[in-house]
Amino acid sequence: MIIADPPYGDTSLEWDRHVDGWLPLACRALKPSGSIWIFGSMRFFLAHGAAIEAAGLRYAQDIVWEKHNGSGFAADRFRRVHEHVVQFYRADSPWSGVFNQPQQTADAVARTVRRKKRPPHLGGKDEVTYVSEDGGPRLMRSVIFERSCHGRAIHPTEKPAALLEVLIKTSTPPLDSRGSAGACRRLVRGQRRGRRSGGDDRPALCRLRDRSTHGGQGQKSDWRTAVRGGAL
Repeated sequence: MIIADPPYGDTSLEWDRHVDGWLPLACRALKPSGSIWIFGSMRFFLAHGAAIEAAGLRYAQDIVWEKHNGSGFAADRFRRVHEHVVQFYRADSPWSGVFNQPQQTADAVARTVRRKKRPPHLGGKDEVTYVSEDGGPRLMRSVIFERSCHGRAIHPTEKPAALLEVLIKTSTPPLDSRGSAGACRRLVRGQRRGRRSGGDDRPALCRLRDRSTHGGQGQKSDWRTAVRGGAL
């Protein structure tokens, strides 16, 4: 799998500029059973929809990451406290051949649901019965709340490890994952989950993050000093 966090192009910041040419490369790097999760804003996906399709990628599903703090500077619009994360897979591969392990949460409510037939939009007519128990498993919701890394991140667009873990567990067996752009926290998280990980951010920064997750406060101070002092 690939987890990509490209610049969204939503601001006038110098680093927040669209990157050309990476989508076809990402598609070619995917195995037939692999998929790519792309972080982005609605504006980003509307602007790049044709390029994503031309690169040979097909939409699979999407989630919304709800953050604890907002971003955006417009005073005449809703305060944006979310980002989109969209999964794509190779257009020449059937979805049935793509690795996908739906995630569950242990917060179901006890109930029994019976339908004489499936809704027409599901294409079925057979009877369906669903039974759940209090605290039992249910499919994870597509809106996922995780605190952002604001105030403690190494990379300015770093994503929370818990969110990345959901993506990794959904789309990879314990074999391989690759991160590109954004933050190397995802690479360390992949290694923690028993996946072989690689990425395109600064390797030294990843090593420092790796040590800091298992070290004390002193080690955290070391990597923050290195980043702020321009040693990396």
